[in-house]
Amino acid sequence: MFDWMIVGAGFAGSVLAERLASQRGDTVLVVDRRNHIGGNAFDRYNEHGLLVHQYGPHIFHTNAQRIFDHLSQFTEWRPYEHRVLASVDGMLVPIPINLDTVNRLYGLSLTSEELPAWFAARAEPVEVIKTSEDVVVSVVGRELYEKFFQGYTRKQWGLDPSQLDKSITARVPVRTDRDDRYFTDTHQFMPRDGYTRMFERMLAHPNISVMTSTDYRSIRDFVPHRRVIYTGPIDEYFDHRYGKLPYRSLQFAHETHDVEQMLPTGTVNYPQTEDYTRVSEYKHMTGQVHPKTAITYEYPSADGDPYYPILRPENAALYKQYEALAQATPDVWFVGRLATYRYYNMDQVTGQALATFERIEAQVPRSGVGDPVNDVAVSDAVASAA
Repeated sequence: MFDWMIVGAGFAGSVLAERLASQRGDTVLVVDRRNHIGGNAFDRYNEHGLLVHQYGPHIFHTNAQRIFDHLSQFTEWRPYEHRVLASVDGMLVPIPINLDTVNRLYGLSLTSEELPAWFAARAEPVEVIKTSEDVVVSVVGRELYEKFFQGYTRKQWGLDPSQLDKSITARVPVRTDRDDRYFTDTHQFMPRDGYTRMFERMLAHPNISVMTSTDYRSIRDFVPHRRVIYTGPIDEYFDHRYGKLPYRSLQFAHETHDVEQMLPTGTVNYPQTEDYTRVSEYKHMTGQVHPKTAITYEYPSADGDPYYPILRPENAALYKQYEALAQATPDVWFVGRLATYRYYNMDQVTGQALATFERIEAQVPRSGVGDPVNDVAVSDAVASAA
């Protein structure tokens, strides 16, 4: 009898598994339908020995000391400040838009003191900011909106920014100085040995058993467990009772090239041209020294694994129906981006998982220190039951 079956071995599931095992002595079975742990942050060495991110670049950044300290138990860090260029009007310019972006595009020599007035002269007044388009045109005007945001957003989401919630483009700031860092958080790092190694250490507790390449629905009736933590799509848990929640997916094209470096920065965005949204080069992020280099092209898709909840009012209303079902389901905890239909960063998911653990501590009596889990026995039990 496991105390917990955790569905999903990404940040939400792994953080909770470690806390439950190490702090409560609970026994935990972590199940993931993919053939690896780490969720979308999974990284691996390719056939050339280059460390690549299987699902596109994942850059850790946070302002929360508590979250940084927690993850630091499982990894050492490599400082890294991510920089992104956008291919606009035949030039590579910084994104988020900053002083250099404007000066290069328009052949100007504005100062940081002059740029706010330049933006203000082009900004369009919007009485009530509701959509992603509203956010951008109200700050920098229509022309920069069309150059940097409209085409990129249409590719990424399959929708015009006027059809998306304001939170989508609000995530990308506009700056009046020359700061070209993509993020400005206090802590900006990459796990020194990669994300997968961090997850391996997180899940190494003897009370934790992990089963990959396993759909939890195929074993939930065969493996005894007291409670469930579910980090997959909430609509899938309830067999799409009210219909499918819309998600956006990605397809990745991984390439290795026989040169030491291809890109000037970790990522280059393509808001005006190409079918892909961006291309990333991992050696910028990992610091790996290697005669070859690995890059990844990202192609947004309507089909495939769910990555991004599509934030629109009607989708939020549909989620609320599933949330009501979740709240009425005893002994099941819904955690993570897919289970709560939120557009979370890695640190936010970690924080949500830690907060969930605190609620569990307050509400769920401890069952006592469990015995270490025997993985072979678990596998045998599943096989015999099936």
